[in-house]
Amino acid sequence: MRRPKSQKPSAQSRQVEPKECFLIQPKETNEDATKTRKRKKKKITDVLAKSEPKPGTPEDLQKLMKDYYSSNRSVIELEELTLPDSCFLKANDLTHSLSSYLKEICPKWVKLRKNHSEKKSVLMLIICGSAIRALELIRSMTAFRGDSKVMKLFAKHIKIQEQVKLLEKRVVHLGVGTPGRIKELIKQGGLNLNPLKFLVFDWNWRDQKLRRMMDIPEIRKEVFEILEMGVLSLCKSESLKLGLF
Repeated sequence: MRRPKSQKPSAQSRQVEPKECFLIQPKETNEDATKTRKRKKKKITDVLAKSEPKPGTPEDLQKLMKDYYSSNRSVIELEELTLPDSCFLKANDLTHSLSSYLKEICPKWVKLRKNHSEKKSVLMLIICGSAIRALELIRSMTAFRGDSKVMKLFAKHIKIQEQVKLLEKRVVHLGVGTPGRIKELIKQGGLNLNPLKFLVFDWNWRDQKLRRMMDIPEIRKEVFEILEMGVLSLCKSESLKLGLF
């Protein structure tokens, strides 16, 4: 009696064994990880772009100053750098245009402007993050400024010597510019801060990368340097008021 021939495994059975073990391919994992990272980055940007903007407050400025100086100043020195609450004007609640905000914080501007006759100074200084932004602000304050003399205080296409000469020759009421150039003008004696009555920061505006001016380290550093060049003492003597636009 013949023995039955051993049956060969069918094609279907041969394919079953490899399917029982799934190998993770490193290439696919790397691609997946890259995709996940890309997705996360996009998500963060989306959150920033779509989140409800919060207006800046005096507490925000005080906290930034404390964080900036805490590593190299003593507790006593940090207390001296604290701005008095009385020096802060009402901050922009994001409903104002620049003109309407300035009218609210300085209702007697026309009278102040008429009485100002000191050269090498301004009554109001508006600090922003770039020359392009400064030009936008100058255009948007037409309703407020009236006949006031306005000066651009930034470095783009304007030499510092020219600005010093103009400040020496003219009576200027409003200065709009970047902290780097304003700091240099103060250092060189071209801009005297003593007659200054209002210092306004373009606090809430965001650039294409969604950064506010105080989010940029170089600008933040220059702003704090200006504060130490006389602004703090003027605020404490209550002759200067600060506004966050």
